[in-house]
Amino acid sequence: MAYTVAKSAERFSKFAEFYDRVRPRPPEELAELLRQWVGKAEPAVVDLGCGTGLSAMLWEDVIGVEPSAEMRAVAARRGIRVVEGTGEETGLPDGCADIVTVSHALHWFDATRAFPEIVRILRPGGVLAAFDFDWPPAVDPEVDAAYREFESAHTALEAERGLRPAFARKEGHLGRLRDSGLFRHVNEVCLHMKETGAADRFVDFAASQGGIPALREQGVSEDALGLTRLREVAAARMDERTTWWWTCRIRLAVR
Repeated sequence: MAYTVAKSAERFSKFAEFYDRVRPRPPEELAELLRQWVGKAEPAVVDLGCGTGLSAMLWEDVIGVEPSAEMRAVAARRGIRVVEGTGEETGLPDGCADIVTVSHALHWFDATRAFPEIVRILRPGGVLAAFDFDWPPAVDPEVDAAYREFESAHTALEAERGLRPAFARKEGHLGRLRDSGLFRHVNEVCLHMKETGAADRFVDFAASQGGIPALREQGVSEDALGLTRLREVAAARMDERTTWWWTCRIRLAVR
């Protein structure tokens, strides 16, 4: 069975404020790119799986769709119009959007239901932009290696304890969009940005993965998760002036 946004919401609902504090915001150039692709200076935007509103903040005319009440509450405090719904069932009217954005969520969608729903709410010529950051951001080889060790450890523990849900692999998004036959043109574009940040936030970012709170609730230690090792390496290699180099990978599909 597909593991949809509605089901994945449980993984993130318990730490919405923490998630909002440590996750990256999309590059400002994304809005410029999408305005150019859709050919409108003031497009109507729907942000599916909007979470706490980190990507919705790019737009003036935006409706967020989010299944988690905790995430919706944070987005609403930002002044974002947000409704309860999923990528498969938005509850929105036909042809209400020039642009549909999906940030770090398409892998949770049931594509057989979500893609037709996205096409339904897009106007002719409208654009779907499904984007994810490549993780982790590039800092240096030692930090990267420690992050990979952490990632390997926690994903193995999730699988061992039955906490690792099924989801679509992100590298398959482009092919699935093309194979759907619902879009007249599909392409992938990458944007790059940089931030600065110290070790504490980098470790918090790592700990914002959806399965970490569940593992901690089961008593799994930071040592077992690989967080202790990551913290040690990051503290030795990073300070508040350290640059994080991000790649934002955007799949563009035109209705």
